Amino acid sequence: MKKLKIAIGADHGGFELKEKIALMLKSQGYEIEDFGTFNSDSCDYPPIAKKVAKEVASGNFARGILICGTGIGMSITANKIKGIRASLCHDKFSAQMSRAHNDANVLCMGQRVIKEDLALEILNIWLNTDFEGGRHKKRIDIIED
Repeated sequence: MKKLKIAIGADHGGFELKEKIALMLKSQGYEIEDFGTFNSDSCDYPPIAKKVAKEVASGNFARGILICGTGIGMSITANKIKGIRASLCHDKFSAQMSRAHNDANVLCMGQRVIKEDLALEILNIWLNTDFEGGRHKKRIDIIED
């Protein structure tokens, strides 16, 4: 089975977690592209979130992952891009439901909010949960209109 193509990005507040997630994804055979930041120097999150979201919305990538200190700014910014359903997830149930019911295509997390091991569990659940479709597809269509 071919692995998803994933766009990933973070600001300085999520840089360390982004690096660990990128390594994990590569080790699992995912094709990823890192849209920055590339160090822990202070930077603005909106340009990074917009780049990742636009790449996912255009179809160049199947999914996106965005990390900042809380995940809030990244999720707000990503959701401004048409076609993006960015979900802020800090627990496993939310990660599962964001995919199963909302067909989320961008996962946002906060490095300062959750521990690394939980973040990696959330990521695995999010990547391996399929959209259920059915009555949920109708709701996604309403969002997209």
